[in-house]
Amino acid sequence: MGYKELAVKSKRAKQSAINEHMKEKQFGRSNAATEYSRCRSAAIDHAAAFLTGFAAGFLVLYIFYKLIQLSVAGGILFGTLNIFVAARSAVRKRKLKLRVQFFDLLEAMSVSMRAGNPLLKSLQSARDDLPLMYPQDSDIIVELDIIIGKFNNAVPMSVAFFDLAERSGLEDIASFASIYATIEGKSGRADEIVRETQQIIADKMEIEMEIETLLTAAKSEVNIMLFMPLLILGVIGYAGAGFMDAIYTTSAGRAVSTGGLIVFIISYVMARKYSNVKL
Repeated sequence: MGYKELAVKSKRAKQSAINEHMKEKQFGRSNAATEYSRCRSAAIDHAAAFLTGFAAGFLVLYIFYKLIQLSVAGGILFGTLNIFVAARSAVRKRKLKLRVQFFDLLEAMSVSMRAGNPLLKSLQSARDDLPLMYPQDSDIIVELDIIIGKFNNAVPMSVAFFDLAERSGLEDIASFASIYATIEGKSGRADEIVRETQQIIADKMEIEMEIETLLTAAKSEVNIMLFMPLLILGVIGYAGAGFMDAIYTTSAGRAVSTGGLIVFIISYVMARKYSNVKL
């Protein structure tokens, strides 16, 4: 079979799996299916995020202006914003955790498939092995139960993997689902696909860990540089024997404080943005 014929066949297999997945969506998903783009934080987590943001906002504004009412209003604003920031961070951490769990799933499947077991039996074997590493209510075990349950209800395995990829938003799972849809029922290379996908994820995770290690010292320096001006302002403001009074009592001083606050906020946002490297 030529390259063009193979490419066309691959595209048709992928499109067929996607069509089956879209049909499944029209009839609704299982109640157990999780939308990983949605935050599942409890009310106490939102309250903790609000209090953290409120304390940070209040402290920063009070150091720059020494106005209680302005600091309280700013603290409420920052606290409210921090709820959404914390929710996004929780979603991102959960997806990263699921990605690691999916890697462990592929590793368990690869071991079973090298022993000559088919994909379904390898999934069931992985379902028995993963509780030794993760709790029964962990995301990957719940998803395994959903995938196996769908297959037992005559839903193609590729459709189940596409559904997980769509709900998780993880590129690695989407790539695996796309490749598996191509070879499903047509090739004996499923074990090689699993091993290659596992190796790709492992390489990406290793590179990310190396980058994170290299950036750790830089992030610490950035944090020190960001918050040192606040510490200096706070110390001089309370122990400077009136040295900073002009900043808090004159219009020119308020303008200088506002300019400093704007520079601080821009520096904080840029530091957080450029310290997060994505592959």
